[in-house]
Amino acid sequence: MGQKGFWDWEERRKKLSSKKPLLDRLNDIVPWEEFRPLLEQIHQKERKSNAGRKPFDVILMFKLLLLQQFYNISDEELEYQVNDRLSFMQFLDLDIEDTIPDAKTVWSFREQLTKHGLTRVLFEKFENYLSREGYHAQEGQIVDATLVPVPKQRNSRKENEKIRDGEIPEEWEDKPHRLAQKDLEARWTKKNGQSHFGYKNHISIDVKFGFVRQYQVTDAAVHDSRALGEVIDIENSDDRIWADSAYRSEDIEWVLETIGFDSEIHERAYRNRPLNEEQKSSNRKKSSTRAKVKHVFGAWVTSMGGKLVRSIGKVRAETNIGLKNLAFNIKRYIFLEYQAAV
Repeated sequence: MGQKGFWDWEERRKKLSSKKPLLDRLNDIVPWEEFRPLLEQIHQKERKSNAGRKPFDVILMFKLLLLQQFYNISDEELEYQVNDRLSFMQFLDLDIEDTIPDAKTVWSFREQLTKHGLTRVLFEKFENYLSREGYHAQEGQIVDATLVPVPKQRNSRKENEKIRDGEIPEEWEDKPHRLAQKDLEARWTKKNGQSHFGYKNHISIDVKFGFVRQYQVTDAAVHDSRALGEVIDIENSDDRIWADSAYRSEDIEWVLETIGFDSEIHERAYRNRPLNEEQKSSNRKKSSTRAKVKHVFGAWVTSMGGKLVRSIGKVRAETNIGLKNLAFNIKRYIFLEYQAAV
């Protein structure tokens, strides 16, 4: 077998790009440098001396975190895949001889994003960019929520009761390593007869383009309707709001009308008061629009590796879920841009 040269690598890169062009398109279209001033805050606040190894470029680290969200892989798996896959290296502008950040470095950078509260700021930065590019939130908004699982906790019933009361079980207090592995803020809930443990991602998308415009993270036990006020997008050019019947109540209808929104929320049936044919027909018509929000959560499962979050605690979950929402918007932007160019 002959020795490979520069042109062999270039030929392989071109072949990879022709087969799965997403990562190349991300580099071509996404304005990565617009994120730099925000990300540089991490090094400005954390680096107290110029001694020691120079930190990795913040854009490289940011792209690593997004790459992780595109495929929903762990820090260790991300380190392995970047070392192993030429397409990942190409996306990150790395060559074979370059040093690749290890799993601990990735974890540390994400921790700094969390500490400085930058995830939502980065999300809003890209939202502003979308508006400048002509992707204003239009034609109304759709609100929904999805369960986001985290690794299940094997606790006793007594321990779970203590956690729900906001207390730490006595047997954990003298075992800091065990306590560090316990998520005291995630909660159990039931949906369609199945139990789920984790958090919820409450979102609002615009009807025309399907971008996530607002989001809120809660524990899984919070009812969908309780986060409605947090995810309403006041920038949408249309006042209509679609949602399923879980969001329907007299109070919500009154509030929406009072603040100037036009409710397209599904009618709901009650005991001894089923929906009439007119209400059923109205719901079917609303469903044709409301179904668009399911595309977001479907994309998480079918093309972004699933919804599982590998972190402990609500603050870290907010970072991971915020990055997932941002990653979805970036992929959606790439899709719309290339669709328009065809």
